[in-house]
Amino acid sequence: MAEGVQNGLLRAVQVARETAVHRAPNGIAYGAFGDNSLEGRDLERIVQAVPSAIAAALARKAYYFVPLALSEGRTGDSTLVAPAYTTELGDQATCHRNVTLDDADGVFISTRLLGDRFALSFEFFINVAHAFVDVTGVPDSFQQLAWSQAVARVRGETSQDAWESRNLSFSGKSDSPDIVDERAKTSFLESAFSDSIAIYLLSLAIDFDYTELREREYPLLAPQALGERLRLVGKLFPPNAGYEFAVRYRRRA
Repeated sequence: MAEGVQNGLLRAVQVARETAVHRAPNGIAYGAFGDNSLEGRDLERIVQAVPSAIAAALARKAYYFVPLALSEGRTGDSTLVAPAYTTELGDQATCHRNVTLDDADGVFISTRLLGDRFALSFEFFINVAHAFVDVTGVPDSFQQLAWSQAVARVRGETSQDAWESRNLSFSGKSDSPDIVDERAKTSFLESAFSDSIAIYLLSLAIDFDYTELREREYPLLAPQALGERLRLVGKLFPPNAGYEFAVRYRRRA
């Protein structure tokens, strides 16, 4: 049995040792633990949505889908896992926790904090996208597209980070596209690329309405501009067999 800590909590490193890790056809390592409310087929469908070209860069990653993941104590250095959901523990948990394991970089995703398949999928895909960009960087083709949209002042962005860093790229500067904060520009391009990958993967796994990503803190990127980014990502990373990418626009009555 895994080592108990308190209130039935288990140390994440021990959960990793005792949880069967599967290797999806695309190469991603993942496991499921506890009362996570997931069906095996649904989880496999989500994981396999990651194109093999992206999954190849994640050889060091292992994704664990657990009911709740939370930090131990005030320092938050260690990660604990709850084998089942409780309201008290849910208040302490976070959407995911990163853990250094003996042979992998573990990502423990709190399935019971993410109320539906949409939220769970997006949390997983955001983690995948950021990990991928950390390894590979941003391709020139995407940099050129996203920056041309920023210079043209296309409305909105795909996340708070992208929105803030894009604005900071021009903050305190003239309107000239040749005078920018290069550090903020780099941050913007990395965030925008990560976001676009995550949204692209989400579109492969489930059918969703773009407005479901709406946040209060920033306006969403204009649909036409997002479509351009997603089509480019789709060309760079074609879907695996059994998945299809499509952008559909709907006119308001």
